[in-house]
Amino acid sequence: MAEFLGNIPFLTIIYLMPLCAVIALFFIPGTNHKAVKVVSLVFSVLSFIMSLLLFISYDYKKGGLQFVEHFDWIPAIGVNYFMGVNGINVALVLLTGIIITAGILASWDLNYRPKEFFILLLMLTTGVYGVFMTYNLFLFFLFYEIAVLPMYLLIGIWGTGDKEYAAMKLTLYLLVGSALILAGLLGIYFATGLHTFDFDKIEQFAFDPTFQKIFFPILFVGFGILAALWPFHTWSPDGHASAPTAVSMLHAGVLMKLGAYGCLIIPVWLFPIGAKFWLPVVAVMTLVNIVYGSIGAVKQTDLKYIVAYSSVSHMGVVLLGIAGMNDVAFSGAVFQMVSHGIMTGLFFGLIGMTYGRTHTRDIHKMHGLAKVMPVLAVFFAMTGLCSLGLPGLSGFVAELTTFVGVYKTFPVWTIIAVISIVVTAFYVLRVVQIVFLGPLDAEYKDLKDAKFTEIASLSILMFFIVLFGVYPFYIMELIHGSVLPIAAKIGGM
Repeated sequence: MAEFLGNIPFLTIIYLMPLCAVIALFFIPGTNHKAVKVVSLVFSVLSFIMSLLLFISYDYKKGGLQFVEHFDWIPAIGVNYFMGVNGINVALVLLTGIIITAGILASWDLNYRPKEFFILLLMLTTGVYGVFMTYNLFLFFLFYEIAVLPMYLLIGIWGTGDKEYAAMKLTLYLLVGSALILAGLLGIYFATGLHTFDFDKIEQFAFDPTFQKIFFPILFVGFGILAALWPFHTWSPDGHASAPTAVSMLHAGVLMKLGAYGCLIIPVWLFPIGAKFWLPVVAVMTLVNIVYGSIGAVKQTDLKYIVAYSSVSHMGVVLLGIAGMNDVAFSGAVFQMVSHGIMTGLFFGLIGMTYGRTHTRDIHKMHGLAKVMPVLAVFFAMTGLCSLGLPGLSGFVAELTTFVGVYKTFPVWTIIAVISIVVTAFYVLRVVQIVFLGPLDAEYKDLKDAKFTEIASLSILMFFIVLFGVYPFYIMELIHGSVLPIAAKIGGM
C-alpha cells in the first residue's frame, strides 16, 4: 500500500479535496442548501478516508520523511513545493480529517448562508492540511495564514453573543502571532545563507547560540499565541464562546494544534541551545495555563466558557510536554494534541446540539436533560471522563505519557500539574450532575434527542477516543519515532 501511494501525489490530493469542494460550491446556487451540504460532506469524507489510509500506510519502523513530493517552484529564493510527512504529521493529518467530517455533520441543520459558511470552513481545512504536510517554510507560512484568516468571518457572521468583539480580538491576537512568525522565519532564512526555505536543509544548519536565544522566544511566542500560551490566551475563551459549532470544533480541535505543532517543529527543533535556555521559563508559563485554566473553568456557568477554559488548561499540558525536553515528553505532547483535539471537538459538538434545543448555555437553567436526551447525555459523560483522564480513553494515555516525560525534567512542576486533574474532575462531574441529572425542568419535557447526522458526528469522534485509549501502541510508536530526532538534537534522549 505504501509503495502504491508513494507513486502518486497523495499528500497533494488530500489537501486539494476540500479545495475542490470549494470550487464545486461556487457552481451550486446558494439556495440549494442540501446540495451545498452534501458536496461539502462528500469531499470531507474523501479527505478523511485518505488521511486514514495515510495513517495506516506510514511505515513507522522505517520512520523519517515519507510520501515526499519535491518540485522547484521559485528556485531563485529557495521556495520549492516540498510536501512530506513523518509520524507527527500523519497523526495530525488524521486528526484534521476526523474533525472536519464530524464538524460538517454537526452543522447539518445550519440554514443561514450555508454556501459561504462551508466555503470558508473548507478553505480553513485546506490550510490546516497544508501546514501539517509541508516542509518548506515559505509554504508553511502560506498555509498557516490560509488556516487562520477565515476565522474572522466565520465568527463575525455566524457566531453568537458578542461575536464582533470576539472575532476582532481573535484576529488581532493571531495577526500579532503571525507577524512574529514571519519575522522569525525570515531571520532563519537570512541567517543560514543557504538561500532555501526547505526544512531538511535548514535543520542541518548550526545556528549561532546568540541568534538562537534571541529568535527562540520570537517564534515560540508567535506560535504559542495560537496554542493559547499564557498570558497570550485571552482571545481563546471569547473566540470559542462566540464561534458556531463546527468552527468551535475546528478551532479547538485543530487550529490550536497548529500553534503547538509549530512550537515543536521550528523553534525547539532548530534552536536546541535556545530551547535549553528558554524552556524552563516556558514550563512555568504552561503551569499557569494548566492551573489557571482549570480554576477558570470552575468559575464559569456558560457551557462553552467552561470547555474553553478547559482547553486552555489541556493545551497547557501539551506545551508543558514540549518544555519537557525529552522524547517521552514530546511523544506525550503530540498524543495530547490528538486526544485533546478529538475530545474538545466532541465537547463543542455536544454543546452546540444542546444549545440548539434549549437555547441556553447557562448550566443553572438546565436540569435533568438525560431524561429526554439520553444519547447526548451519555456522549457528554463519556467525553467528560476522557477530559479528566479515565483509563481506557485517550486522555489518560496522553496525559500520563506527558507527565512521566516532564517529571524527568521538572518534577515539582509535574506534581503541581497532576494535582490540577482533581480540579478538572470537579468541574466536569459538576456539569454532568447539574445539566443532565436530577429532575427535568418542565419547559424541556418535549425536547428531542440526537438525530442521525448528529449521532454519526459524535460516534466518529468517540470511536477514536476509545480506540486510542484502548490501543494506543500503534499511534505512540508512530509518534515516538518521529520525535526522537528532535529529542536527540536537544539532548533529551
